[in-house]
Amino acid sequence: MLNHEVTLMRKSLCILLLIVLLPCFSSAETIVTSFYPIWLMALNLTQGMDGVEVCNLAAPTTGCLHDYQLQVADMKLLARADCFLINGAGMESFLPLLKDAFPSLPIVQASDGIPLLKETDSLQIGESEQKDSEEAEVNAHLWLDAARASMMAENLAAGIITVLPAQADRVRANLAAFQARLLSLDEQLRIGLSGLSRREIVTFHEAFPYFAEAYGLDVVAIVNREPGEALSPSQLADLARKVASLGNPPLFVEPQYDSLNARTLSAETGAAVYFLDPVVTGPEENVPLDYYETVMLRNMGTLQEALSAQP
Repeated sequence: MLNHEVTLMRKSLCILLLIVLLPCFSSAETIVTSFYPIWLMALNLTQGMDGVEVCNLAAPTTGCLHDYQLQVADMKLLARADCFLINGAGMESFLPLLKDAFPSLPIVQASDGIPLLKETDSLQIGESEQKDSEEAEVNAHLWLDAARASMMAENLAAGIITVLPAQADRVRANLAAFQARLLSLDEQLRIGLSGLSRREIVTFHEAFPYFAEAYGLDVVAIVNREPGEALSPSQLADLARKVASLGNPPLFVEPQYDSLNARTLSAETGAAVYFLDPVVTGPEENVPLDYYETVMLRNMGTLQEALSAQP
């Protein structure tokens, strides 16, 4: 009787262990990305790959990660990650903490080896979002240049191949197709923005210097403010003088952030307000693989309207 009970206990224990460990045996390889632009790239690079799960750390409504704080759910996700794909260039300010917590986790920086822009010589109102970063003088928004985005995708692909060598052929094929689309987009943007009658813009976030450099725009002022934080009277006066001296160039805000200061400046100067999307938020489900291109071309259309593109 005792032997029978022991046998039943052993069987029960085996069943319990299988239930607990089954997710480990059957789980997909897990690639974790830091935020939306990197997630979009990873989705393109892993298209058609069975047994590979791509998870995004930050919610698709988060926006840029400059002040992002790691959550308990983030740590649980990273604990089962096979690699972590990030933007780099100071975007992920939590990186030192993460390296301490997961010293063996492979981290792939999309910005590695890509020429980066320093803080611009534009009039800047407010402090840079990366003021506390070791790379505080570097602008991290390089994905908004489609040619640089292509280089970023290549870095990410190399990192994925290192961790998942069995998937190398599929990753390389996906990379080739993705890069062809990105370089086509780059050409469309260059041609589409080549006939503008003016090129000066004012932005209310430091996201667009790479876009401006790539496509011939001049960011004459950048307003860096916390959401809902109004310009002081002296800052508003300085900015209004700058805008007026340039003939009231259009003001560009982002759909992810408050437009209070742009509306205030518009009322003061008469400069028109438009939206440019830095592709840091978007749909979470059924995401089109060409979502990045769609948003970038929409930005081109906005700029053509705002800057009076010539026929």
